[in-house]
Amino acid sequence: MRFFDRLRRITAAAVSVLFLGSCAAPGAVQQTSLGTSSNIDIEEKSQIYYFDVGQGDSEFIQLSDGKNILIDTGTPDCADQLVRRLQKLGVKKLDAVIGTHPHADHIGSMAKIIDSFEIGEIYLPRLPKSQTPTTATYTKLLEAISKKGCHITQAKAGVEVLKEGSISMEMLAPNSENYEDINNYSAVCMLQIGEKKFLFTGDAQKESEKEILASGRDLKADVLKVGHHGSTTSTTANFYEAVSPSIAVISCGKDNSYGLPKESVLKRLSSGNTEIYRTDTSGTIRASTDGTNIQIETLPDF
Repeated sequence: MRFFDRLRRITAAAVSVLFLGSCAAPGAVQQTSLGTSSNIDIEEKSQIYYFDVGQGDSEFIQLSDGKNILIDTGTPDCADQLVRRLQKLGVKKLDAVIGTHPHADHIGSMAKIIDSFEIGEIYLPRLPKSQTPTTATYTKLLEAISKKGCHITQAKAGVEVLKEGSISMEMLAPNSENYEDINNYSAVCMLQIGEKKFLFTGDAQKESEKEILASGRDLKADVLKVGHHGSTTSTTANFYEAVSPSIAVISCGKDNSYGLPKESVLKRLSSGNTEIYRTDTSGTIRASTDGTNIQIETLPDF
């Protein structure tokens, strides 16, 4: 126990140093549309990819102005594949990298990503010293950030990731500094492109959802990345009603041992006439938008 306490203190100290600021150095088999037009030129519009990373999370936002934002990176096993996907999309710089919370199925490949691309801002939630991870995955991430000459911006409610014209991205959570479950430290992000809104929830659970609701923020979104891979810990009735998404995306692994997504969550989504997409059954999912319309495609071979 003394060894792990010491390791945790060392890790916490490293985190404190890195939480200072920004980086110092630089197909489709199914589709649906929302809006008046079903034909969107994806070469000129913003695109949101919900990558198939098995039992994990990774979303990539490629904006029409050329900016790139990556939310989570799946497990360590996804690293090479994720780098190839981003390179295939022409990515040389990631303007923002967001690790929703320090679980390996969300930040597992982040060290590799930081090593492989020019990085702008890095966002991670700050955890109390007693909960700061001592895992090899988290330690490797901190080392990669330090080696790159970057610092970490704390992910928390009110942080503005981007605001340019009709495009904005703001964090709605976490709203507290202490949670029993690390999942509740998840950075929850609302992306707005013109009239369309996309909500990314990480693994935020009931407690965090309740805090977000209590904030009084307008949570209505067109597309919801369902919390915690479709677990019953998340997507509570009140939260779902407030979001009222037309489309929900669930990121989970095929035949995963957790039995996700749970049937009760699927029924809740279906009862609200939300169209459901799942990475375990459809592979990578792409949403393209011009700010007025949204086109959804499944990309099983991407």
